[in-house]
Amino acid sequence: MTRLAAAMRLELMLQVRQRFLHAAVFSGLIWLAVLLPMPRGLRPVAEPYVLLGDTSIIGFFFVAGTVFFEKQERTLGAVISTPLRFWEYLTAKLTLLVLVSVGVAVIVATVTHGAHYHLAPVIVGVVFGTLLMLLVGFISSLPFPSISDWFLTATVPLAVLMLPVLHYAGVWVSPVLYLIPTYGPLLLFGAAFDQVALSPWQLAYSLLYPVIGIAALFRLAHAAFDRYVVAHSGGM
Repeated sequence: MTRLAAAMRLELMLQVRQRFLHAAVFSGLIWLAVLLPMPRGLRPVAEPYVLLGDTSIIGFFFVAGTVFFEKQERTLGAVISTPLRFWEYLTAKLTLLVLVSVGVAVIVATVTHGAHYHLAPVIVGVVFGTLLMLLVGFISSLPFPSISDWFLTATVPLAVLMLPVLHYAGVWVSPVLYLIPTYGPLLLFGAAFDQVALSPWQLAYSLLYPVIGIAALFRLAHAAFDRYVVAHSGGM
């Protein structure tokens, strides 16, 4: 078994034990409770906001929860003394939470709309949106010793990531909001439910710009891990 496969197996066991998978199911039920009572004509309008909210909960908050559990159990610092490399450690964490997020999103969309939506933009948007939220949640949680210390500060990056909702809804129409990479997934969600007709440049933006953001955040996550975990543990 490779190190990455072993890390993913361990991460799955931890997430089951820490009941994050249970919380994901509960999150999906909440979104169904919001969408199903709506008139059918209103559901496609609300769905892009619901999907972005789902990626925020599972991405931003779940990954921070796993980090604080690891800090509490003193396993986070122990990672640096194993042969496991940082990219393997973080990839295992990201992969499982992305799969959970995609699963919840597809189930919610299918139960709510049947086959009357475009699956590919939903999956791509959820993968990109969740990865962005996961990486920002991971980075923002590393400097803090407990979730209570982190929570209030975390509202700042989360609020910034959610700002594209204002542009999408027509409340604050500004090209500046295109600089926030979560706008790409939101446009894909709108296209999935025929709420947005993407122009060629918007499609390219929605597919390429989030990837650039994810790559930059992954490098920043490595630097933050070295600063707040490796350095404090006396590792190399």
